[in-house]
Amino acid sequence: MKWLSFYHPDGERPGVLVGDDQVLDIVGQWPQWPHSWRRLLAAGIDKEIARQVDAGSFESRHIQPLSSIRFAPPVPDTSKVVALGRNYSAHAAEQNRQASEKPMLFAKATSSLVGHEATVIVPTHESKPDFEAEMALVIGRTAKAVEVSDALSHVAGVTAFNDVSGREAQFGDRLWFRGKGFDTFGPVGPWVVSSDEIGDPDDLSIKMFVNGQVRQEARTAEMVVSCAEIIAYVSCQMTLFPGDIIVTGTPAGVGVFGDPPVFLQDGDRMEVHLEGVGILANSVKREMG
Repeated sequence: MKWLSFYHPDGERPGVLVGDDQVLDIVGQWPQWPHSWRRLLAAGIDKEIARQVDAGSFESRHIQPLSSIRFAPPVPDTSKVVALGRNYSAHAAEQNRQASEKPMLFAKATSSLVGHEATVIVPTHESKPDFEAEMALVIGRTAKAVEVSDALSHVAGVTAFNDVSGREAQFGDRLWFRGKGFDTFGPVGPWVVSSDEIGDPDDLSIKMFVNGQVRQEARTAEMVVSCAEIIAYVSCQMTLFPGDIIVTGTPAGVGVFGDPPVFLQDGDRMEVHLEGVGILANSVKREMG
């Protein structure tokens, strides 16, 4: 199942992709159920939704063309976004650093999240905006101090993420939160692919295109810490709740470590291509001073 959230006059609504080009409005079809993916996951209703959709047990009047919706982040009301630094050896090497043997954690502000085709707005005081293609895991059930062997059972699915980073703020502060947390600096989506459909999250192709040119290219098999190890480790530091997002790290090729460095410009178009998920696309616009 591929599930998403979209904007509606009443607020963000949960939906399911039907075929390749249609969306089922869950609130319209099942108004008695929770009205967000975070609460649907917490109630364990995601598997029932998948069963009903597979069986075609829905009314056509609650279907709309995919082209007609405006994408929200798949989980607009997530409680937290936990991200990893230096989880690809080649990315660590381009910084002249060692990859971290255990997860190096930082946070993205939940207010940074935007959906597919949203515009990334670069603040006037940030001169070095950069891109980072990543795979993200979405938690499906509460995880606290779980074992590696059981960790992936707590994952609802996989989505694409772009950890847009303001390098002036990030390196100037010597802390990552501000530069990683600007509004719109967390594109995610377009949808979440359920764990049963995605297969092995530790062996997916991931690429970043900027204006049609490949800037990053790797497989998630190159991650230093695997998905199960990430979930187990993070769950020993903090409780993970349904709808939480774990961003697993970026490969080599980011702009700041290029020779010469290349940063995002007004009008640029970024595309994260994640195998099994699809394309997360966002444009860039500089805030007017």
